[in-house]
Amino acid sequence: MENKHIGSDFDDFLVEEGLLEQAETVAVKRVIAYQVEQLMAQQNLSKTEMSRRMKTSRAALERLLDPANQSVTLQTLDRAARALGKRLQISLA
Repeated sequence: MENKHIGSDFDDFLVEEGLLEQAETVAVKRVIAYQVEQLMAQQNLSKTEMSRRMKTSRAALERLLDPANQSVTLQTLDRAARALGKRLQISLA
C-alpha cells in the first residue's frame, strides 16, 4: 500500500484533514502569549501590575497569556501592547 502523504508537506496534510485554519489560529495565539510573557519578564512586571497597567481584570490577562484560549479581543491585545510600551500591528498576509 502506498502512502499518499510521502513527499507532501505538513500544510498539505492539514489542508486535507481540514485542520490548517485551526492550527494556524492556535499557533498565532501561542506566539502572542509567548511574546507578552517575554516582555513582561524583561520588564519585571507581575501579572497584577500588568493587569493594572492594562486597566483590565486579572482574568482578562490570564486569558491573554493562556496559549489555548483564543477568545482575546483586539482591545485586550492593544491594551497589552501599550502597557508594555509597544504598538499593536496586525496585517493580513
